[in-house]
Amino acid sequence: MHKLWASTYKELLLLSRDIGGVAILFIMPLVLIITVTLIQDSTFKTISDTNIPILLVNNDKGEVSKMIENGLETANAFKMVLDKTEEEAKDLVYKGTYQLAIVIPENLSTDLQRKVNQNVNRIIAKIGLDAPTEDTLDIPKKEVRLYFDPATQQSFKASVENGIDKMVSKIETESIYKAFQKQITDDPSEVIFETENFITFKEITAKNGGQEILPNSVQHNVPAWTLFAIFFIIVPLSINIVKEKNQGTFVRLRTNPVSYATVLGGKTLVYLVVCIIQFVLMLLVGLFVFPEIGLPTLDVSGRLLLLFVVTVFTGLAAIGLGLLLGTIATTQEQSAPFGATLVVILAALGGVWVPVFIMPEIMQLLSNISPMNWGLNAYLDVFLRNTSVVEILPEIILLFLFFITTTLIAIVYNEKKNAV
Repeated sequence: MHKLWASTYKELLLLSRDIGGVAILFIMPLVLIITVTLIQDSTFKTISDTNIPILLVNNDKGEVSKMIENGLETANAFKMVLDKTEEEAKDLVYKGTYQLAIVIPENLSTDLQRKVNQNVNRIIAKIGLDAPTEDTLDIPKKEVRLYFDPATQQSFKASVENGIDKMVSKIETESIYKAFQKQITDDPSEVIFETENFITFKEITAKNGGQEILPNSVQHNVPAWTLFAIFFIIVPLSINIVKEKNQGTFVRLRTNPVSYATVLGGKTLVYLVVCIIQFVLMLLVGLFVFPEIGLPTLDVSGRLLLLFVVTVFTGLAAIGLGLLLGTIATTQEQSAPFGATLVVILAALGGVWVPVFIMPEIMQLLSNISPMNWGLNAYLDVFLRNTSVVEILPEIILLFLFFITTTLIAIVYNEKKNAV
């Protein structure tokens, strides 16, 4: 125990002599999490919160275009600009001034009503309820033109197109019902067809104590980027080990009865404290800084103990990887770039940047081997799914086994390399 404490004290001295490095270790993750959360916050809000300005060119001025206009207004997602021609709207959108322009064609309302009447009259005549219609003039198809800024994301395009398509379909259906009603009864107040949708959708969200759990940018970003920061300590840790090897510190240690496991144990304890401090700083930012800059407050009520448990085992997994990398690397030029690149790869595989469920199938399989994926799942279980310690136990065990395995490989590798 005395040797372990001596090794730990040595590591503390090393860290205390590099104040700049320690500051970077704590400050950079905070800058990272604030920046990323601010950028991603709008993507977690509903589209109704964004109020995007769009151009609406209404060449119809009829009932249908009025319903489309009302539909866009009641969606509360867009701020409409109406005083433009199609050419002006097209130019403004392609220059990037507006994200979207909707152009409603001329005579849309009258031609739609006429087309519906033609179809209804044919059906009525077919079943022998009335004489065949005399209006057989061919009515050209109408198209609602949508101009998108070339830089607009495909998901936004699909969302708008689906919304417009849904509105037009509803208008067509209602027009058909009205045309049939007009043919069947002379009393316009008589209700023959129910025009309300028979099938509706309702989103049932998870609840915690009667309160709905609505994920926000903070709940997603704090665990993800805390994990990223924790794993980034493999870079300074591996550089630390390589530096000691190159400066002859390990040679001096080997002249004393101190095992390599004890040396690594001292490093593990010190860097585990660093990981926990990183996590605490992240939590403090989520609790006190984010609300001051307009972001949602991080809710950790009833979750603190589990969050610290996940942090400890995630930190151990990161430290194990750093010990292994530092033991195998022979120069800082090997350990630093490799460590930084490895963290980025593990983060990408683990779902820190892109959710695992939208990855290709092969990448979803590969994500299971990333310790960052295990840690992220455990954090999200605690933050968003309100799980107990039993439910995060598989991830905790995987993280601990990863630490044990990487540390044992480092010890065995070191013994074999230094065997006489």
